Amino acid sequence: MQGCLSIFVIFFLLALLIKFPLQFIGTLIAIWAIHEWRINKKLGAKSRKPAVILICGILIASFGLGLSDDTDHPNQVKDTAPASQKSTEKRNESQNESQNESKEQAKKDHSPPPQTSSNHKNSQDALIKKFGLELATVSKVIDGDTFELSDGRKVRLIGVNTPESTTRTEEYGKEASNYTKSKIQGRQVYLQKDVSETDRYGRLLRIVWLKVPTDDMEESEIRSKMFNADLVINGYAEPSTYPPDVKYAEFFRKFAREAREKNVGLWAFGENGTTRGDFDPKRSGSAGSGGSNRANGTGRSGSIHSSGQGSSNFGISSSGGSEHFANCTELRKVYPDGVPADHPAYQAKMDRDNDHWACER
Repeated sequence: MQGCLSIFVIFFLLALLIKFPLQFIGTLIAIWAIHEWRINKKLGAKSRKPAVILICGILIASFGLGLSDDTDHPNQVKDTAPASQKSTEKRNESQNESQNESKEQAKKDHSPPPQTSSNHKNSQDALIKKFGLELATVSKVIDGDTFELSDGRKVRLIGVNTPESTTRTEEYGKEASNYTKSKIQGRQVYLQKDVSETDRYGRLLRIVWLKVPTDDMEESEIRSKMFNADLVINGYAEPSTYPPDVKYAEFFRKFAREAREKNVGLWAFGENGTTRGDFDPKRSGSAGSGGSNRANGTGRSGSIHSSGQGSSNFGISSSGGSEHFANCTELRKVYPDGVPADHPAYQAKMDRDNDHWACER
């Protein structure tokens, strides 16, 4: 029995040594210090050795206890930092996902679906082909109804006439020229031919669209997208019809009546406006009347006019006998400002700009 107890004690001590080596060693040193103290007491000797040994044993045992705590809970120390780090990483990932989602949504909001954009382009190309439109860039505005393209070609708007602002100046001419500059100079426009290709000066005769129309004969489209109509609606031009280019003549006359009723733009200067157009009163002229009207600045030609119902008469009338002059120099000696198309002295060869007024300065 005593032998078994001894074996048990030995195994217990070995287990303590293996499990808690520093505590075990510290305890043994402490026991040794107590033993040394007892011996010194019996001998009556005074020595500090037992106290030093005891302190060393206690320190070693305490150090062993500290290591034991670290060994028993290793995951708590290791997991504390990762837990904080994982929390920060998750928060950053969440923020990054939110930012990415916001960016994707912004792209969707500002970029139309590729298929829709492609369909729109195909539809617009079909309309351009259907209405015979030509995309061109306006490089220079010459006056209210004439401009030059980037390739050097000159264009004269058809169906309308703005007051002169170049070789001679009519009321509201500068305003019309400046308005045209503000609307089309430096930008791309769509040109549309009616019947005639060019005038006698080689200028293209065209309708100008600011945007591609979905229906080029729909009044709302003409009002909002056609520049020729824009000039008439805002009182910068009068309707001026020259066959065979009469596709939009009735629209222009309708818009002009509306502008005239409101005294918009050039119509504020009188019911006949300030330049030649379809609404000018017809004259059968004598020499005196033609020169008088021109000198007074009315600047009217009786060749193009319309009745109150909007019907037009495109004939040229004359009265009395004819007067003949060899050239404009001779004609200006009698009529310094030239003569209108219904004047007896009018000759087409002297009307170089085809504006139904011969030998104007």
